[in-house]
Order: sequence, then C-alpha cells, then structure tokens
Amino acid sequence: MTKRFSTRKKTILAITATLAFTGIFFITYSILQNRENPDMTAAFIEEHMRNDNGTLATYLKPAPSEHPDIVAGREALSESLGLWMQYAILSGDQAKFDESVQLLTTYFLHQNKETYIRWKLRPDGRSDVTTNALGDDLRILDALLKASRLWDNNESYLPLAKRIGSTLQASSQTKGYLVDYHDFERNESPAVLSLVYADISALREMEQIGILSSQDYARYQDLLFHMPNDGVFYPKTFQIGSGQYEYDTSVNLIDQLIVGIHLAEMNHPPRKLIPFLKEEFQQNGQLVGRYHRETRKPDAAYESPAVYALAIILALKTDDLPWAQQLYDRMTQFRGQDPAYPGGYVFDGNTHAFDNLFPLLAEAMLKNTAR
Repeated sequence: MTKRFSTRKKTILAITATLAFTGIFFITYSILQNRENPDMTAAFIEEHMRNDNGTLATYLKPAPSEHPDIVAGREALSESLGLWMQYAILSGDQAKFDESVQLLTTYFLHQNKETYIRWKLRPDGRSDVTTNALGDDLRILDALLKASRLWDNNESYLPLAKRIGSTLQASSQTKGYLVDYHDFERNESPAVLSLVYADISALREMEQIGILSSQDYARYQDLLFHMPNDGVFYPKTFQIGSGQYEYDTSVNLIDQLIVGIHLAEMNHPPRKLIPFLKEEFQQNGQLVGRYHRETRKPDAAYESPAVYALAIILALKTDDLPWAQQLYDRMTQFRGQDPAYPGGYVFDGNTHAFDNLFPLLAEAMLKNTAR
C-alpha cells in the first residue's frame, strides 16, 4: 500500500511539474512573441482601447470623471487621436487615417463660429470642455498636412487643416505667440507657451502651406534656438508677457525628450541632454520618468514605455541607430507582461493610451529606418 501510494505520488508530482513547466513555457513564449511583433500593440489598441463610438480611451480601466479638467477612465483625448493619425501616416494606411479624420470631424471638432478641437471627450463622445490643447492641435495639423501630400486623392485634408489653423491664428495667440490653450466660451487665453508645444515640424508644415507666415515661423525657430538650458535640462515654459523662460524643479523626462526632438528637427540636437540620458542608461540600465533638476538624480521610481519611445525617436532623429536599438530592447521588455492583453503595455490591469501610442510610433519609425 505504501509502495503503491509512493508510486502514485511520484506520478502526480511528475505530471504537475510537466504542466507547470508547460505553463511557464507558454507564458514565456507569449511574452517573447509580444516583444517581437510590434503589430500586436496596434491590435491591442484596436481591441481594448476603443470605445463603442471608435474614439480611443485614455485608460484601459473605466473610472468616473471627478473634474472636467482632469482626464479619467475611458474618456478620449485629442492627444491620442493625433498620435494615431501620425501612426497611420508612418504605416501608410490611408483607411486608418480616414477613420481618424471621421472621428475628428464627428466628435472632436466644434464647428460654429470657430472651428476648434475639443481636447477631451466623454466615452460616449459628448464633451464638457470648451478649450483646445495647442500641442494636440499642432500634431493633428501636422498629420493632415502630411496626408494631403501623401494621399492627394483626398482633397478634404487641406481645407480642414486650414480651418483649424485659421482658428488658432485668430483666437489662440498672445503677442504673436500661440499659447497653450484658448477657452472659446470665455474668450480667455493664458500668456504662456509650454515649450513642448512648440512643434517645429507642424509649424514648418503650416508655413509651407501659407497658414503661418515666414516671420511667425522664424519667431518659433528663434524661441527654440535661443532657449537656455541648465547644463542638461531645458525650461518648461516661455512666459510671453515677461519674455522669460521658466524651469520646473522636478523635470518630466517626456517633456524634455519632446523638446529635444523639436531641436533635432531644426538640425540643432540637444547636445547636453543626450549624453546625460546615455550615461543614465549605461550606468543604471534604465531611464525613469522624472529627475530632480538640481541634483540630476531620479525624482521618481517608475519607468515609462512612452519615455523609451520618445528616446528612440530622438535617437533616430540624430542618426544614432545603435542607441535606438538599445532603448527599443529595454522598452519591449514591458510589452505583453499581462497575458490577458497581448501586445499591450499593461501594468496591474491598467495602462495609459500614450504608453502604447508613443511606442507604436517609435516602432514604426524604427521599422521605416531599417528598410
């Protein structure tokens, strides 16, 4: 009896070990497949981040909105729409782009006296806001103007871009500078331009088509070209009234990277920021989301896929393919960690749209560079 029980116990243990090994194998295989197949991120977004009306949710998990100025749950942002439009251009997918334009005109675009883009929508497509967001507007404008050249079979992109651009020029300026936002109900604007919003690629496109004058475009070039730095980091804002640049004490690396990309697109790469990032990555094997400006030490513990994606884009803009590949290898370690969401950058059952959309853009750019 003891011998039979012992034999049976060994058999059960062997089967259990085999099943455990098989489970580990399939989970590991799934993670590796997710890392090696960037198209799965687009599939994750399509399957899990779409609201019923087609708009892209900001978060995977639903959550109630507690304040109209703060995004929550499945609310949709013009930021996400613009990034998705840029991805459609990079991947050469006109059908995907046209679907985005349809979402833009159906839900985001306010067309009454002025044609402006609402920066946030409820999950059902309704909106409680009467403000735009300059950075998102310029990203969408950039996409529309590039699409008008790429797909000249559609004549609607350019007129739409011109209407949006005309509203920005007429309503969202202070002393010759576009500002962070305009409240169209109150007819109020702040006298501040966040430097992350000085999208030189979009502004160049606007200048080439005549939406922006050459003098205005040169003003933004000068703004970035003469922007100070503290030895590594760039300021956060330009105060239009005083003409002063202002720094944050805690530096958001996403902001720094986007500003660095703007500079690289002017053939004026961020020569102090890049060595700092490379040294951080080499010494610590990671880039965190925030750094203390004075000490240069991490001011947060989290890593963000969006940070790595933007660093990849900056590396590609400065023709540093080896560094881009190193960053890509680190970024994709975070993809597909949750087996319930293959291809997604999901942590603790939740994710933010830009932590998937920026990696998607970086992957598309890396793929196009390798061709």
